[in-house]
Amino acid sequence: VVLLCGTFFWLTSAQAADVNVTWKNPEKYRDIYPSTQGKKHFRESTFKALENHLLKLAKTLPESQTLTIEVTDVDLAGDVHISGIRQIRVIKELYFPRIKFSFELINAEKAIIQSGNVNLKDMNFMMRSRLRYRNKTLGYEKQLLDGWFKDVFTNNVDK
Repeated sequence: VVLLCGTFFWLTSAQAADVNVTWKNPEKYRDIYPSTQGKKHFRESTFKALENHLLKLAKTLPESQTLTIEVTDVDLAGDVHISGIRQIRVIKELYFPRIKFSFELINAEKAIIQSGNVNLKDMNFMMRSRLRYRNKTLGYEKQLLDGWFKDVFTNNVDK
């Protein structure tokens, strides 16, 4: 069941940790504005894409664990500008991606293994010679989450 705006998303897989994502006060996020589609639809599809990506990353964690994330701000790469009667998202170095959230990784006994407050940002996102998700929706944001996940959960992955 997928409900938006302050409710939990339960994403599970038989081979992965459970992932629980909460989008806290998304109407106050710095930049979650659409360029060509409706605001509500854009927000829902953006959240779903980021949740699916976190679920994919969690496949490396033991299935007995639960990763809980509460997102408090999102600033997508680029900025929306008015161009005639349309709006377009312009990607420039000045408009780097940012995601703020807190997280807890909980084991089967309901004990917290890891937790923290995270303020991810990549001010050099356009300087990278390789973008793993080139031509994919939210490629810069996914790469940002990849780096965080690898740095934080290296010791918790199934081997």
